[in-house]
Amino acid sequence: MHIQDILARRRPSFSFEFFPPKSPAAWDELYAAIVELQAYDPSFVSVTYGAGGSTRDATHDLVVRIKETTDIPPVPHLTCVGHSEEEIDAILSRYAEAGVSNILALRGDPPRDWPNYDWSDCAFPYAEDLVRFIKRFNDSGRHPDERGFGIGVAGFPEGHPGTPNRLLELDHLKAKVDAGADYICTQLFFDNHDFLDFRDRCRLAGIQVPMIAGIMPVTSTKGMRRMAELAAGARFPAKLLRALDRAGDDPAAVEKVGVHYAAQQCVELLDHDVDGIHLYTLNKSGATREIYASMGMAPADVG
Repeated sequence: MHIQDILARRRPSFSFEFFPPKSPAAWDELYAAIVELQAYDPSFVSVTYGAGGSTRDATHDLVVRIKETTDIPPVPHLTCVGHSEEEIDAILSRYAEAGVSNILALRGDPPRDWPNYDWSDCAFPYAEDLVRFIKRFNDSGRHPDERGFGIGVAGFPEGHPGTPNRLLELDHLKAKVDAGADYICTQLFFDNHDFLDFRDRCRLAGIQVPMIAGIMPVTSTKGMRRMAELAAGARFPAKLLRALDRAGDDPAAVEKVGVHYAAQQCVELLDHDVDGIHLYTLNKSGATREIYASMGMAPADVG
C-alpha cells in the first residue's frame, strides 16, 4: 500500500521501527515482537539500513518476511553512503519485484571504518539526490503501482548536527520534499516544544507534507547514553533527568520512568493534532505495549 493511502486511511498514524538482527536467536526474538505488535494494527513498520549498506541483504530479507507473513506494510530505509546509481537501481528493482511500496530515503552515515569518506565522490551526496533518483525510477513505470514508491525523508526537530544554520536546514528539508518526498519522519526528541516549533517553522517554509513524530522511550541509562551518541545533539530535558535520577540504579524503575515519559509525550502530541507517531522499538515489544497502555489504548482501540 502506497504511503499516501496509508496516511489517508488513519490520522494520526501509528508506526514502529525495527532493525535487522545479527543472530538467528535475535531473529526469533524480533519476529515474536513483531507478531505481538501486529495486534496494535500499526499503519506501517520501518526497517533500518546499516551504515554503508552493511545490512543490505538482512534489511531486504526482514522487509520481505514482514510483507509476506503479516498485514503490516513495511518501509525499508535506504541510504546514500557508498552506493552507485546502478546499485540503488538494483535495490529498487528488487523491492519493486517483491511488491514493496515505500522507501525511507536517508543520507546516512559512513561506517566507522571509513573515517575519511569523501561525499564529493558519492553518486548521491545528499538525501535530496536519492529522492530524485527514486522519482526517476517511479517515472520509468517499473513499479507495479503506477505511482511508484512512496517516499519518506527524515526531519530533525532539534536541528541537524551537520547543519547548525537552522534556516539553511529548512531549505535542505524543503528541497527533499520538492524533489518528491511524500512525508517526513523525525529523529527522536524528548521535548515536544522542539517538535511543535519545528512543525510550525516547516509550515511557514512551505513544507506541507505529513510530519510523523519519532519517539524513543528511555529503557535503561546505558541506552540513554547510546541515544546521546547516535543522535548527536539530542537534548534530555531536566524534567526527564530528574525522574531518572530518582529511579537510581533500579533498572525496572528506570524503564518505568522512560515509558511513562514517552507516553506523556505521545498524549501531548495527540492533543496537538500530530499527523502520526513513530515509535523506535529497539526490536522489543514490551515498552511499546506499555506506552499504549499508559495512553489508555488497547489493541482493539487502534484498529
